[in-house]
Amino acid sequence: MKLHAAAPTHLYTITGYGADFVQINAERHTNHLIVTPEALHPWSVRHFDALTPDDFSVLLSLGVDVVILGTGTRQRFAHPRLIQHLTQARIGVECMDLQAACRTYNILMSEERKVAAALLFE
Repeated sequence: MKLHAAAPTHLYTITGYGADFVQINAERHTNHLIVTPEALHPWSVRHFDALTPDDFSVLLSLGVDVVILGTGTRQRFAHPRLIQHLTQARIGVECMDLQAACRTYNILMSEERKVAAALLFE
């Protein structure tokens, strides 16, 4: 599915997605990544079942209020121990399938919220 911004922007907007990729500002990405309105960060995780608390620690330094975790083609929930450091830092974590995560990130980003999308692909 393709998504289009209403106006050109210098911020990172998700412009398309599929089961194994996302397009950010029309550039295709096939590796897991973390996107904020201001930056793209590679996310060196293997897959959802191999996530550790350390995989989420990079999110602490991004200055965000909420993290949208895109878990692939189906919604899966991160165990509370995985996101404990984020919760203690008062950073909300919402788990969604990849499509919902992309749409939600774009909405929050357009509202100028401090958001990050941590995206996992199949």
